[in-house]
Amino acid sequence: MSHYVGSSSGGARNAAARMGSARGAGSRLVGFLYDAVARGATEALRALNLGALAGRPIEEIFLGLSDYVCPDGGSIDEGIAREAFIETITDLASAGIADLDGLTADQMQTVFELYATNAIEARLCNDIGMKAITLPSDSYDAALVQAQLKDFIRRGVADALATTRTATAALTPDCVLQFVGSVYEQAFGILQIMGEEEAEGV
Repeated sequence: MSHYVGSSSGGARNAAARMGSARGAGSRLVGFLYDAVARGATEALRALNLGALAGRPIEEIFLGLSDYVCPDGGSIDEGIAREAFIETITDLASAGIADLDGLTADQMQTVFELYATNAIEARLCNDIGMKAITLPSDSYDAALVQAQLKDFIRRGVADALATTRTATAALTPDCVLQFVGSVYEQAFGILQIMGEEEAEGV
C-alpha cells in the first residue's frame, strides 16, 4: 500500500486524482445525503425527479439513485464508481442504516465512508488485475491480504473523515467536490503512513 501510493501513484494527491469518476460520484452522493438531512428525504428525492421513491426501503431508494450518482458511461473508471456504489447499498444494513427519512449527520458520514472505502478498494482491485499491484504468489497469503484490505482502507478513510468532520456541518453544493477530493487525498496519505508503519513492524 505504501509503495502503491508513494511510487506507483506518485503520491496521495495523484492517487486521489486517479479516482476520477468516484470523486464525482462521491460528491453527488454527499450532496444528496446532505440535502436529505437538511430538508428531508422526500424533498431531496423530488429535487432529482425521483419523488416516487419517497417512503420506499432505503436499498430501493439507493438503487433508484444509481444513475444519478454513477452515470453509466462504459469506461473502467465509471465502472469502478458504479461497482463501489452497488457495494455500498449492500453495506447499509450491516451499518444499521435503514431509514433515509431519519438520516442523521453521523449516518450521512457513515454512508460516504462506506462508499469511499469501496471506491478505493475497487480501484486497488482493478490495479491488481492490471499488475500495478502484485499479491503474494501463495494463495493463502493472497486471500489473507484481500481479507484485510477493506478494513485497512476503511480505517484510513475514517481517519481522513475525522479530520474534516467539522467541515461537513457547513457543506454547500459548491464545496462538496472539494470536500470529497480532500477526503480521498487525506485517506491515501494516511494509508501510505499506515502501510509504512505496518511494514516496519513486520
